[in-house]
Amino acid sequence: MTHEAVRQTSPPGPHPARWRILGFLGVAQLMLILDVTVVAIALPHIETDLGLGREALTWTVSAYTLTFGGLMLLGGRITDLVGAKRVVLAGLLLFSIASLVTGLAGSAGVLLGGRVTQGVGAALLSPSALSLVVSLFDGQERNKALGVWSALGGGGAALGVLLGGLLTAGPGWPWVFYVNVPIGLVIAVVLAVLLPAQPSASAARPRLDVLGAMLVTASSASLIYALIAAGERGWLTALTGWLVLAAAVGYVLFVLWQRRARSPLMDVRLLARRPVATGSFLIVMATALMIAMFFLGTFYFQHALGYGPLQAGLLFLPVALATMLGANLTGRMLGRWGGRGLAVAGLTVAALGMAVPAVSMNTVTVVAGVAVAAAGAGAMFVIASATALGQVAPYEAGIASGIVSTFHEFGASIGAAVVSSVAAASLAGTTLTGFTHGFTVAAVAAAVGAVAAALMTPGRSSGQAQDIS
Repeated sequence: MTHEAVRQTSPPGPHPARWRILGFLGVAQLMLILDVTVVAIALPHIETDLGLGREALTWTVSAYTLTFGGLMLLGGRITDLVGAKRVVLAGLLLFSIASLVTGLAGSAGVLLGGRVTQGVGAALLSPSALSLVVSLFDGQERNKALGVWSALGGGGAALGVLLGGLLTAGPGWPWVFYVNVPIGLVIAVVLAVLLPAQPSASAARPRLDVLGAMLVTASSASLIYALIAAGERGWLTALTGWLVLAAAVGYVLFVLWQRRARSPLMDVRLLARRPVATGSFLIVMATALMIAMFFLGTFYFQHALGYGPLQAGLLFLPVALATMLGANLTGRMLGRWGGRGLAVAGLTVAALGMAVPAVSMNTVTVVAGVAVAAAGAGAMFVIASATALGQVAPYEAGIASGIVSTFHEFGASIGAAVVSSVAAASLAGTTLTGFTHGFTVAAVAAAVGAVAAALMTPGRSSGQAQDIS
């Protein structure tokens, strides 16, 4: 056999620029995560400058996370169909353009339209970027690369509150969106050069389940709208009831469609499995509680106490550090303790932390209580992923991970919607009791979640015998 023949039949080696590519993909993913918490600090200033009502202000968070989560699985399917490189570049360009439009917004309509479009770009970018990470690395290197990728979650939340405070206090709130534009464009240009060429699409690849994506997103939007509108219209009104009913019907139709579609968006049978269902529940709880902390805290510090955005961002630094500490310690303990005990402990800690400002509210108690709650929420992020993904077959890992990521974004939407309605009077600046009620509801939800976790979370199995730190 000639040397030329050997070169033609030997499998390609690892991409020489794979770690540089990971760095740029990681920064891109970090932008998507930042765009939830970085906006939280800027919300009071956006409210003042654009004259937004509470509902529009809440949609500034929820419109992004809802679109991101609702279309993420569709983004994964598009990646399978046309190739990860093309989808990554398209997602980066769309996200960057939408960020520019959002920063230029002079009205609620343009702001929310920009946030929805950002969510579409994020739904394309995130799954395709993760697909590239998986394809570029192998063996132990892949584990290290995925570890870096997973660490971006806690780091993004921490950096988001600080960056949001710096930008809002400095050049102004539009820059929490403008900053994405040069970063996104530079990454797109670099990745266009570094990423390997994509193979031509195969006819055997799955079709796009657009109807499924529309059903799950519209149903979730109906539910979120019901939760947001309840702040003014009431929780037991006809409008709230009809919206919740419409969401329930939409979810049922989604499940029925997924069972008969030729290329379904997700295998809904996975959600019937205890580990995946539990992991999805835990990730919803974790993100809902985390967003509630940021939402209540930023308005309390800036509206009630009159702190500037930079001061508010710095006050959240202990919260961000506590989140990462809780996640790190849980990763080290999970193999020895198992998921059930740690899930109950994490939610119990979150409930106790939220109860502190609910009982006594001042700067010290809010920072201390929310930091304690954040440590519990940080633990939940690790447990949720380990529980949902620890017992699925390798060929199911991708779709199971997509389900968990989808529920992560839906949890953020639900958390913002519920706490906004509960604390509606305080967000309007008329009383402080809304903040107390918000922290109380969060504490009760975490306590109820702890009971549910004790009943739902599978016990320790052989698959959890090793630490994941």
